[in-house]
Amino acid sequence: MESRRLLNPPPRVIPARMKHRLAPLAAILIITACAPAGPPGGDARGAGNEAIRLTEAQRAAIGQQIWQNESGGRVSGLTTWNAGEEFPSLGIGHFIWYPAGFDGPFEESWPRFVSYAVRHGADPPAVARERHSPWNSRAEFQRDINGPRLTALRGWLAENVALQTDFIILRSRAALPKILAAAPPGRRARIEANYHNVASTPQGTYALIDYVNFKGEGTNPNERYRGEGWGLLQVLDGMRGTPTGPDAAREFAESAKRVLSRRIANSPPDRGEQRWEAGWHNRCDTYARPL
Repeated sequence: MESRRLLNPPPRVIPARMKHRLAPLAAILIITACAPAGPPGGDARGAGNEAIRLTEAQRAAIGQQIWQNESGGRVSGLTTWNAGEEFPSLGIGHFIWYPAGFDGPFEESWPRFVSYAVRHGADPPAVARERHSPWNSRAEFQRDINGPRLTALRGWLAENVALQTDFIILRSRAALPKILAAAPPGRRARIEANYHNVASTPQGTYALIDYVNFKGEGTNPNERYRGEGWGLLQVLDGMRGTPTGPDAAREFAESAKRVLSRRIANSPPDRGEQRWEAGWHNRCDTYARPL
């Protein structure tokens, strides 16, 4: 999770084998700025009071960009265990899957994604339905990288990019109420205004979706160094001014880079987080680019 880097973006071409997965989806997706809180289990295409509408092509582009951000858009990157981490990361969003007995500080998202997928009619491989990662170490995972379980997982994930994208979008849509509840009362109005301004364009909507998947909502008290978090709450709170349109997306990107650099400065020296700064900043730069 922590060693993610942005590689050179490839052309946003959807593989032919995925196109039939996208076809049944609605032509218009509505991402709600005022959506109710709750765990992913609803429909990422639901309506709300204030929304930015994305076309099917824009939604597909967001999924492809997230995949590119996490693992260079490679099928091999859909099942990863990064060096120095205690868990595998799966899918285009590198959903975390903890081994039994490990209680990490980051949100475990793989079981939630699998539950979401099953509720929406998907049939994941049997190994995906296990509560805990069946691999207990990176070495064990790497030995099994071309075995039947991980091969089946990669194949299923590559065929269900749209489903993963909708799950990530739904998580982002549920973030605002959680953020406002956790924010200091005196700053809530400003944070909410910043959120809506960023969400006013497709590129800003992508930025909100990707950042929540990348570094979380910022509401988890365990995700802190020296008392300071690095999630969406902190990025929105750190924006300078409340621009609208593309300017809001650009300011969001700059605020995200400031927050991530602060995290690195606050991190324990033995984590070596400085090595990730350039890659993290490159990822934030994609927030200022049109989809």
